Amino acid sequence: MGTQRQYLTLKAFCEELAVAKSTFYDWCAKGRAPRHIKLPNGEIRIRRTDLEAWLESREVAA
Repeated sequence: MGTQRQYLTLKAFCEELAVAKSTFYDWCAKGRAPRHIKLPNGEIRIRRTDLEAWLESREVAA
């Protein structure tokens, strides 16, 4: 049995980070959003692994 990929909906992503959808779209326009997949129906999915990598890349050392 293969490993199942975990994908977040845009709603789940925004809820997890406590940001508005408009913030996500602003980040996209500025090239700051995590890697994501745009489905043929226009919906967005974010791989859990891409989210984790994106968060780690924004980590600031104290």
